[in-house]
Amino acid sequence: MNYLIGIALVSIIAVLAYAGVSMIRDGRDGKPRTNAMMRALALRVGLSVLLFLCLIGGYLMGWIQPTGIPLR
Repeated sequence: MNYLIGIALVSIIAVLAYAGVSMIRDGRDGKPRTNAMMRALALRVGLSVLLFLCLIGGYLMGWIQPTGIPLR
């Protein structure tokens, strides 16, 4: 499960970087030439939701345990 979380976080950051590069390349003259940035950001949102669902599912199945940090 730890590898899945790490891969998901790295993927989210990579897609965000790709969206930034697309914005810089296509954003000249105020009009985008392609939908690359929009697709990359939509993919990032999808990956974030998938990661969140995997974390909740892993907790409910017992694969992820609380750390035991006291809350007072």
